[in-house]
Amino acid sequence: MMKFFLSLRILVLGALLLLVGQGAFAQADEIALAKEYFRKQEYEKAESIFEKLSRNDQVFATIYPEYLKTTLALRKYKDAEKLVKKAIKKSPDQVNYQVDLGLVYQAAGNEANAAKYFNKLIDGVNNNALLAMANAFEQNNLLEYAEKTYLQGRKLSKNESEFTGQLMQLYSYQRQSEKLINEILNLVKVNPNQLLLAQNMLQNSLKEEKEFEALEKSLISNLQKYPDQVAYSEMLIWLYIQRKDFFSALMQARSLDKRTKGGGGRVMELGAISLKNKDYESAIEAYDYITKEYRTGPFYEIARERAIKAREEQVRNTYPVDLTKIKILVGEYESLLNELGKGARTVEIMKNMAGLYAFYLDDKEKASTMLEEVINTPRANPDIVADAKITLGDIFLLKSEPWEATLLYSQVEKTHKDMQLGHEAKLRNAKLSYYKGDFELAQEHLDILKLATSREIANDAMDLSLLITDNTGLDSSTTALTEYAATELLIFQNKQEEAQAKLDQMLRKYQDHSLTDEIYFLKANIYLKAGDFQRAVTNLGQIVGNPQYDILSDDALFLLAKIYEENLNDKEKAKELYNSLLVKYPGSIFTVDARKRFRKLRGDVIN
Repeated sequence: MMKFFLSLRILVLGALLLLVGQGAFAQADEIALAKEYFRKQEYEKAESIFEKLSRNDQVFATIYPEYLKTTLALRKYKDAEKLVKKAIKKSPDQVNYQVDLGLVYQAAGNEANAAKYFNKLIDGVNNNALLAMANAFEQNNLLEYAEKTYLQGRKLSKNESEFTGQLMQLYSYQRQSEKLINEILNLVKVNPNQLLLAQNMLQNSLKEEKEFEALEKSLISNLQKYPDQVAYSEMLIWLYIQRKDFFSALMQARSLDKRTKGGGGRVMELGAISLKNKDYESAIEAYDYITKEYRTGPFYEIARERAIKAREEQVRNTYPVDLTKIKILVGEYESLLNELGKGARTVEIMKNMAGLYAFYLDDKEKASTMLEEVINTPRANPDIVADAKITLGDIFLLKSEPWEATLLYSQVEKTHKDMQLGHEAKLRNAKLSYYKGDFELAQEHLDILKLATSREIANDAMDLSLLITDNTGLDSSTTALTEYAATELLIFQNKQEEAQAKLDQMLRKYQDHSLTDEIYFLKANIYLKAGDFQRAVTNLGQIVGNPQYDILSDDALFLLAKIYEENLNDKEKAKELYNSLLVKYPGSIFTVDARKRFRKLRGDVIN
């Protein structure tokens, strides 16, 4: 009998479990069906199922989000309010439910009640729930209340740097630049180690000139209040560098160097940046400061050499080149070499002198002798030796000895493979093949160089590659390009008059050829370097005034504007041309520089 009752209980229990299991499956099906109706926006059908399911505490949390959205979609705001209050009662610690109640008030059009409710929530929040509440506000795009929540947390913690990261992200997303700047300045004041993070945040967030101006004003104001805050000075230097105002950056760097007794390292860095960006005056100012303030310091010798190098670059890029100034530069190099003596530490001075002798004073033999001495100096910097080999190769090319030139270029390619000097040597070899009319071999070199890490080398490779491709197609004869390439070699060899005659001959011989715009551009550059600015303008005008010449149109327009600004001193005409470039070629690589020059000519305050 006992066995009978035991078996009966097992059967009943099994039947109950089976019914429960079937009920669970049925319930899961109902949940899926309700959510499918919700997805299809069949809200009334979804609501009837959700209402039934909401009575089951086990599935309430699962259906709650879609059920709430369903009631709001049906504009049943009282039902939505009851649902949220029920959720809060079940889980009073769930902050997102509390925020949902305010969302219901907003959906019902009761903004005042919603604002009052949200503010009361924030005022009563504790530290444990604070981040969850802020996140809930952010997820619902209630960014104003997210901000208030973080600020309330800062108030509770009595720490002005609390939640700085969250607020910075919030202000950056909202493009509230003034508040973002304040937070960032607060961050670096408390934690100077976060300077890089702050700079990255600003670089990604500030887009307009007025925002950078606001940052500058805030930094200057804070520096006046807290002059010992090095991070503010560093940020101001960084800001000026971003805006390519290297002189202002240098002034700040010098001031910081004096205040902190920094040893000149920061100023040396600014000198190098200025020189790279062709701001020769700022570079000279930086290096002269080092030679004056740190005569016994570790940077003295290199600053002396780089100051001369900066003046050299300035002379070489001022047309026509003043040979008297070149001779003065050679004298300065010789004086420094006599002071320091020949050796591994002075090979760069010798290399620079050799370049002046070869390319400006036409003393190729003396230049070659100096470069051989550099190459054979024991313990000399391998990079300077490689650079000297490239320069010596250039001199062999000047002397029409291409085989000697390519031998030296190839040596540097091997010793500095996948490095910038190696890429420069490969570009020389590509140009050498191009000069000789071996366009196929030139392209092989250029295809590799298009992927070079140096943007300048990659761009040069791309430009030459396009020139070859455009003029060696299946339906194109290479005769004109061969003559053009040979003329470019004449220009490299400083045979300018002969080159001009060849180019004029090509214009007559190949009328309306695809090379016509390149020929005019080349002629303009020869005249520019000779100081014949009017003829340079005339030739550039041939490109700018002809809509068929689209490849070099922006190049020609920008160079034309620069000549009017820098050489002909016609600021109004320059301004007109810069503006024309901005309108016609908004995607040009010259747009940024053109806009800066245009605004400066217009009289805008450019800091």
